[in-house]
Amino acid sequence: MKIRELHIYSHELPVKDPPFVISSGAVWSLESVLVRLVTDGGIEGWGETCPLVATYAPAHAAGARAALIEMAPGLIGAELWPAGLHRSMDQLLNGHGYAKAAIDIAAHDALGKRFGVRVCDLLGGGAMERVPTYCSTGVGEPDETARIAGERMAEGYPRIQVKLGGREVETDIETLHKVWEVIGGSGMRLAADGNRGWTTRDVLRLSAACCDIPLVLEQPCDTVEELTRIRPQLRHPLYMDESGTSLNAAISAAGTGLVDGFAMKVTRLGGLHPMRAFRDMCEARRLPHSSDDSWGGDIVAAACVHLGATIRPELNEGAWIAAPHVEGHFDPENGIDIRDGHITLPTGDGLGVVPETGIFGDPIASF
Repeated sequence: MKIRELHIYSHELPVKDPPFVISSGAVWSLESVLVRLVTDGGIEGWGETCPLVATYAPAHAAGARAALIEMAPGLIGAELWPAGLHRSMDQLLNGHGYAKAAIDIAAHDALGKRFGVRVCDLLGGGAMERVPTYCSTGVGEPDETARIAGERMAEGYPRIQVKLGGREVETDIETLHKVWEVIGGSGMRLAADGNRGWTTRDVLRLSAACCDIPLVLEQPCDTVEELTRIRPQLRHPLYMDESGTSLNAAISAAGTGLVDGFAMKVTRLGGLHPMRAFRDMCEARRLPHSSDDSWGGDIVAAACVHLGATIRPELNEGAWIAAPHVEGHFDPENGIDIRDGHITLPTGDGLGVVPETGIFGDPIASF
């Protein structure tokens, strides 16, 4: 199978009840960049990438558009098989994994449709039909965050990620204690996500002040060097998120024992093909991890859920999707939704979601 056509689209995703606040900025609306791939046999595959605010990571929507337009002419006629496709993309453009991920996801979707299987089967076979997810709070006041935690606990979420940072660390400490007062003893797991927003001083203070709360610290500081310095003094397990900028970075962190787990994004690593290798590395090292992304609609959500279905259950920290924070679906009939803290795996071939005709308007570029 070869690529015959590539069409690139842009679509605005307004945030529900804005803004969604993280330590590096407030999110009101995001641009999702989508790819429609057509094979020489006429099969369509859809891919998506939706970078968060430009201060979150070295990725932004305009960069995704430019990178896809740069690669697209050279990909016409390229084989669709993931390993070869990634080699083709790497020969055309260095880096920009978040843009390459859209092509990768579209290729998996088309391959699944060609062979009449789901993407999770292409990735090795699903271990579950209902994939656990987790809820994520924005940075908020302690009482309000605790209230949200109680609501999500009642809804059946197995895990909550509390966004922190970008303010006085005393407020973050108070927030974690109030959240634990609500969810303690329920079995709901707790992640304190600093999104790179703490200094080493503040995260050490927070870990000591919360030593009686069984939480994990997710990317508390900005750099790997900072994580390395604080690791021996922490009272909690350490997870890597934003510093996991490549498969090589994740392998290095796991191999040196720097981290106890990962919050990993599909588009950060460049798509489902490198995420499959990452998943297998984590299984070999028995490291818990998620299969999520920074933001996006039904297409990137479906990719996260299909991968999440293949993760060893005891290592599965959940497939986070942005659906609770955005309005509507690309596919009104098969859109990805959360029920009782879990996501039912789509049943159709490929990703199992097909965008409604015309929802994205005319392509911004076609090849």
